[in-house]
Amino acid sequence: MAEVNNIKGIIFFDLDGTLLDNHSDKVPQSALKAIDKLKEGGYKVALSTGRDMDTHYSSRYMSVVNPDAVIHLNGNKISAEGRLLFRHIVDVALLREIYDFCKPNDICVGCSVGNEDFYINPAKKIKADMAYNSFLKRNFVPFEEIFERGVEVSALSFAGDINTEGKVFERKFPNLRLFSFSDGQGADIVEAGFTKAEGMLKLCDYYGVAYDNTFAFGDSQNDIAILEQAGIGIAMGNADPLAKAAADYVTDNIDEDGIYKACLRFRLI
Repeated sequence: MAEVNNIKGIIFFDLDGTLLDNHSDKVPQSALKAIDKLKEGGYKVALSTGRDMDTHYSSRYMSVVNPDAVIHLNGNKISAEGRLLFRHIVDVALLREIYDFCKPNDICVGCSVGNEDFYINPAKKIKADMAYNSFLKRNFVPFEEIFERGVEVSALSFAGDINTEGKVFERKFPNLRLFSFSDGQGADIVEAGFTKAEGMLKLCDYYGVAYDNTFAFGDSQNDIAILEQAGIGIAMGNADPLAKAAADYVTDNIDEDGIYKACLRFRLI
């Protein structure tokens, strides 16, 4: 456990659609100002994202936000103060089963590990990226190389229509859940028992912070659990309707200084 130094609480921020405006590839200056003020005021700032922030296309945002801790991959990996605290590895037998099902059915599932992107039927991932965040630069590698090289995978993502191929995938793999992105262009694939909320509880224990002294900001379905579990859950104005319903408060859109305004509203800054 980390040494407690008068920590007021922990503020958790989703990245895409919450801190990061994917249409401009920028974190609003007002959000960065709020983060600086939160830290000055004695709060720990944590990212809670479906991304692995150590991958090549995500690590650049770490120096922008400078979080104290990160819930990566919807709770499949957790780090704090530069230390890896927890990491889940997907069973290789499950990866093979997913590959054998998705490849002939033209379903796009994959993951990013380090500087490489391993996707089944990657053309659909390219299409989804162009619609959601054209700034992403992928380094695609055949998914099969995971098996050949023994690459360890912590989480997966889906690209495609959540209401068609997504439903087919969920019926085949009932122990996996698809959490749709707020724009419907894809989803995080999460194994039972792993959520951002579970990651939040691990970080509260690490820092010695009471669960009530937490705030969580989010916009997508993978944020629902942490919005419900946190002391106060705050959905962005641009959030998925289900995320808004799970939150205690709905702030303005990401490009309307929603984070800064909510921090003022709850006297965090």
